[in-house]
Amino acid sequence: MQGNDRGRDDARVDGPRTVLVVDDHKTFADLLELALQRDPALDCVGVAYSIESALDRFDDLEPDIAVMDHRFAGSDLTGVDAAAVMIERRPDTQVVLLTAHADRRMLRDAARVGIASVLPKDGNLADLRAVLVVRPTGGLVVHPALLKSLVESTDADGRLPNLSAREAETLDLLTLGLDVRMIADQMGVSVNTCRAYVKSVLAKLHAHSQLEAVAIARRNGWTAEDGRR
Repeated sequence: MQGNDRGRDDARVDGPRTVLVVDDHKTFADLLELALQRDPALDCVGVAYSIESALDRFDDLEPDIAVMDHRFAGSDLTGVDAAAVMIERRPDTQVVLLTAHADRRMLRDAARVGIASVLPKDGNLADLRAVLVVRPTGGLVVHPALLKSLVESTDADGRLPNLSAREAETLDLLTLGLDVRMIADQMGVSVNTCRAYVKSVLAKLHAHSQLEAVAIARRNGWTAEDGRR
């Protein structure tokens, strides 16, 4: 992948492939560690809950594979940024990126730095195992569910898909920096109703957080101030 030799069949003797799990959702990371430890073809050698600790553990453990979330709460760095550092340090490292939403820019960056696979974070363990036990031969592999969501994320004229008028208004107010209580007051609804609108918007945009939803909207020109309405 662009200057990195991704073929590894001749580089290692037979045996379990070592894995480092990196995710700021501790419960998710710990459960994934337990699942991988039960697989004779894989050896989970460590877990990290931040990008900074992941890079430290990566240097110490030298894993064959890093399974990493894309977004980390409170961090300006992403899983793609961490992958770039890991692959620069050890070009044979296989990085598997987990995400709730794959946009074109993220996939382009993932391919550029040499990430091997991008999978949905809410996908099944069998799909993850399939990419972990097979040494990559080159190129970025993207799960079909993420490609489908990428295609469906906008319609032909680039407008937001399937948002009700209230949901679109909620997103517009989020992009203006209003919190849930302020949005509820502005829209004349209860806070609980507003939270339901926000939850629905995040689900339809495949966003982890309100901040990510706002970033998606601004990047695609889906706000009132950008002329969407």
